[in-house]
Amino acid sequence: MSSSENPFGQVLVALVTPFTADGEVDWPAVEKHIDDVITAGADGIVVTGTTGETSTLTDPEKLRLVEVGKSVSAGRASIITGGGSNETAHAIELYKASEKAGADGIMIVTPYYNKPTQAGILTHFRMVADATDLPVILYDIPGRTGVPIKYETIMRLAKHPNILAVKDAKGDFSEVSRVLNQTDLMYFSGDDANVLPHLAIGATGLIGVTANIAPAPYRQMIDAVNAGDLGTATAAHKSLEPLVRAVMTHVPGTVAAKYILHGLGRIGSPRVRLPLVGPEEWEAAQIEDELDLVRDIPGLDLSNFRPDRNAAAGGALPKVAGTTR
Repeated sequence: MSSSENPFGQVLVALVTPFTADGEVDWPAVEKHIDDVITAGADGIVVTGTTGETSTLTDPEKLRLVEVGKSVSAGRASIITGGGSNETAHAIELYKASEKAGADGIMIVTPYYNKPTQAGILTHFRMVADATDLPVILYDIPGRTGVPIKYETIMRLAKHPNILAVKDAKGDFSEVSRVLNQTDLMYFSGDDANVLPHLAIGATGLIGVTANIAPAPYRQMIDAVNAGDLGTATAAHKSLEPLVRAVMTHVPGTVAAKYILHGLGRIGSPRVRLPLVGPEEWEAAQIEDELDLVRDIPGLDLSNFRPDRNAAAGGALPKVAGTTR
């Protein structure tokens, strides 16, 4: 797929935002982590998404993450700004500012908490997409937002010239197939456990949490699917299964990913911002038990994994509060 057809990439990392122990953004760690995942095979980075703790980032932090991403990637990967707002006016201003900051695309989450009707969702997405020239990914994750983007709404949104893709965390494979058959929309798997099934029915790629830890096997999987090599793609899927379970099952993916990345020495602190907290003792033990089952993942050496449950405990209150305004 050429870059003119797909401006986003295929192996997209839903980037964690590394923090210091007191909850401030660790900018050198952000730069290092972005470079690490690109070097390991990612061709797209989603900053300020759910995994990046968008709910507790300030707008200036979100814009600086775009700027840092652009600087570090230096053209090696697209930089997509995620998140959004449940206030349409705020979402418009944030994405317009993100475009000025250099973002290559935007990912808009369904408005959350206020539970709009499908007419409200349609209007929200259209108005945000109208406000920028950047290509748009719709983020359909009803488990977090409370409302799905229904098939009929997706079909209407597909007619907007800036809306090119959907990140699917709804898990309705029959609907994905139906939309792929009837539109030119690209689909990105938003569920780490279902990346290969999504690809098998025609999805373009993934936007993954586990890819923070191991981008290489996802690159291998994508390349194999592109080449029609189901056997290699399935082998990558199988090798990733216990790691995906470790990251996505016991605590929020952000929490587990940071816990593991810190234990591998790849970020300086596993800290998350409240109301997220680090894993409790029994949750950390479950994560570590899953990691014991991981074998032969390219670029991932767990022999030096040194988890620090004390460093991960609790959550941070940053000096400047995040805002939904």
